[in-house]
Amino acid sequence: MIVLLAGCSGTADGPEEAGKRGASASTSTSAGTSTDRRGSTGAGPSPEKTFEPDPARLPRSRAEARDLIDRVIAGPDSFGPGVVKRSPYESDPATWAVLGEDCVWQQRKPAPSVLATLTRSFEAPAEAGKGPVRLAAVVTVHSTREDAAWEMAESVEESMRCPTQRLREGETIGSLVAGALLGGESGQSSSEDFLTEVGEYRSSELGGPHHYSWQQAQTLQFTVAVTGKGAKGRTKGEIDAWVSKAQGVMLSRLENAVEKRN
Repeated sequence: MIVLLAGCSGTADGPEEAGKRGASASTSTSAGTSTDRRGSTGAGPSPEKTFEPDPARLPRSRAEARDLIDRVIAGPDSFGPGVVKRSPYESDPATWAVLGEDCVWQQRKPAPSVLATLTRSFEAPAEAGKGPVRLAAVVTVHSTREDAAWEMAESVEESMRCPTQRLREGETIGSLVAGALLGGESGQSSSEDFLTEVGEYRSSELGGPHHYSWQQAQTLQFTVAVTGKGAKGRTKGEIDAWVSKAQGVMLSRLENAVEKRN
């Protein structure tokens, strides 16, 4: 079941599938797949500015975009104690994950609108009575704010189009419930547009169903996302806390990296 909890943005604007969204909107468009762009009519409130950016600090080249990603993307400490790197730790920057028409995630070449994108993979190791939790973080730098907004629009369309999705052989997510909040709606002030998705994760290795959590936020020309895939003995609160903490760290770093300074 897919439930859209709030109005969405009307702006014009890996190893793991947490970065699964990874700007698939532009890729889907370039591949010729149909999309139902959220906010294409321009309806709904305008997103609230969360801070004032300095144009001189916004990346314009691929090298500048990759440098910013390195300063913003989560590391193990961003999730809290006990989280470690998985192998492979970083995705191939020449690929990103795209949801196909068959609802299976595939690796493809990033769209021309993307300056840089990177996914990192993490794990909360198994311990007494608890299985390993797979975590991932992704940062994508688009050429324009419009491109980033289209990515967010496509993410909502994906949830509605594919209530069950295959991440890779032996891994699926389903029973997805999605929600979206613009900046300024219901106290959401961390980004211009914010998406959440929860559901059930099943794995041939880890069994299931286990709790699945994903968050993605868009500010300016940037999107940041975090995913948590549960395991035996792990609570919903545990996984959601890891995801929310890392997302908050990345959004704070992003603001610090590009905000205007007096």
